[in-house]
Amino acid sequence: MQASHQLPPKPAEQPSRFSSEERIVNDFSIQVATVNGSGSQTANLVLMRSIFQMGVPVSGKNLFPSNIQGLPTWFTIRASRHGYIARKREIDFLVAMNAESAREDVMNLPAGAAVLYDEPLQLASLRNDLHFYAAPFDKLVAPVCPEAKLRKLVRNMIYVGILAELLGIEPEEIRKALYKQFGERKKKAADLNWGAVEAGIAYARSNLVKTDACCVERMQCTAGKLVIEGNTAAALGCMFAGVTVCTWYPITPSSSLAEALITYMERFRRDPETGKATYAIVQAEDELASIGMAVGAGWAGARAMTCTSGPGISLMSEFVGLACFAEIPVVLIDVQRMGPSTGLPTRTAQGDTLKNAFLSHGDTRHPILFPSSPEECFTMAVEAFDLAEQFQTPVFVNMDLDLGMNYWMSDPLPYPEKPMQRGKVLTAEDLERLGGFARYKDVDGDGVPYRTLPGTPHAKAAYFTRGTGHTEAATYSEKPEDWTANLDRLARKFQTLRAHLPPPAQSLAAGAKIGIVGAGTSRYAMEESRDQLSREAGIAASWMRLAAYPFPPELEAFLEQHERVYVIDQNRDAQLLGLMRLDLPARLLAKLRSVRYYGGLPLDARTVTEQILEQEAQQA
Repeated sequence: MQASHQLPPKPAEQPSRFSSEERIVNDFSIQVATVNGSGSQTANLVLMRSIFQMGVPVSGKNLFPSNIQGLPTWFTIRASRHGYIARKREIDFLVAMNAESAREDVMNLPAGAAVLYDEPLQLASLRNDLHFYAAPFDKLVAPVCPEAKLRKLVRNMIYVGILAELLGIEPEEIRKALYKQFGERKKKAADLNWGAVEAGIAYARSNLVKTDACCVERMQCTAGKLVIEGNTAAALGCMFAGVTVCTWYPITPSSSLAEALITYMERFRRDPETGKATYAIVQAEDELASIGMAVGAGWAGARAMTCTSGPGISLMSEFVGLACFAEIPVVLIDVQRMGPSTGLPTRTAQGDTLKNAFLSHGDTRHPILFPSSPEECFTMAVEAFDLAEQFQTPVFVNMDLDLGMNYWMSDPLPYPEKPMQRGKVLTAEDLERLGGFARYKDVDGDGVPYRTLPGTPHAKAAYFTRGTGHTEAATYSEKPEDWTANLDRLARKFQTLRAHLPPPAQSLAAGAKIGIVGAGTSRYAMEESRDQLSREAGIAASWMRLAAYPFPPELEAFLEQHERVYVIDQNRDAQLLGLMRLDLPARLLAKLRSVRYYGGLPLDARTVTEQILEQEAQQA
């Protein structure tokens, strides 16, 4: 919410310094290269939000090292009047503040890009095909911030002011974004940083002559929208879903989800009379303990969850198998990162697709939801708890670091209107009427049995929860016929679940011979790539964004309508494609093609387009 304290006076309006010819308006990317731990995150968010407040679609991507501080970090802001919010591979405007990476960053720029740099770095001599702007950041920040130890945090606001002047970002929007970022309780800090912004603006006006083409102009494309991280939206979804138990162990990039949930639950989920918490959020000693507690809470009737990443999921395998076979509801939110092993903890990937579908030993299979936006992080968190209880099974929500920890433009999160779906739970009254029940019996033919909750006050409510072989009545059995009957029922339940999952989104192009299929954050590169293929190569392409596994019948129909279908994977081994090959009829498999990226950066459209064009050329 906007802070309610008094803002400083608005800066005086200045006439535009931009000519109307040869400008790149609201269609460029900015990359800020700094040192991790220097406080640049605040400056970058203020910069991004100020462009957003001018009505321009934006996205912000944070590329940071896995150590605490000292290594290079980059933050990329993309402004797109067309609404594209995937990462753009080309950088149009570089802010070079880190001596360690500055020269390499400059050499990697395309011709015509602009560079704002800290004057001592002396970068202008490196190339003659770029637009260079130098600024003495230390000299500019010194009079603004007399306290020397704070200057490294405040000096980043200098480049915000310079960029505001060079790009045409309205200073009033910078000012509003800054005071929103610091909040009501930190007015003194906000005033100090605003002084640095003003110093940057003043320096640019007096000393810099704009030569590049990038500029920002006000649009009306962001009204009613918000900027939010996927992890924050998912935490809100879990709270609105009625979660009562969350057990977790810290791991990048999912920790901020649990931390956000703690903040919201402390505020909104306390008994109004006693003030006591009506929930339990437990930081366990490790991932094995966290999933064990979550499964136990689900068995006891709580809406229970854990959040983790790939290494944590690996440790949870045995308990997930128990929950699948004993039929206990639990939600697992996997914010994926690079692997194997420790891998690259602060890089994004979608490498847990196959693992989560079949996690644990034996014949296990689990439903997966694939959110692609903060709004879907919210709505699919709600759906995950309903599905887990309706089908008495673990449900995975496969996010990734890009979605979870980066900043996205989003529609407002929709208030849930449907009541909770708790599934086939028998009350004491039900048991009295029925005279009893068999825990693992398929009464309705859909594979889903009935259950009771511990403490149900009826003599017939009790049963043994078993991870071993069992009969319909939950008694121990090693008979082959009991075992196969139980596995066949679980498979039937999995097929029943298919019809209850969120449907895919798709866009069919008239006369298109090729289709593109993706899931999660692949959505944004996929949608932009379709436009690139049409605009640059005259190739019409349809696309489909999958929302869940098991796959819907619409996927099969989509393949039927196209000669070739390119499946986007953010992993080396084409895991989404591999899962399709296991799930689809053999007659359709020859149509499948693979588009893969596994470099750890958020996927960009140009990578998708180039791989499709290369394979299409081979087809011809």
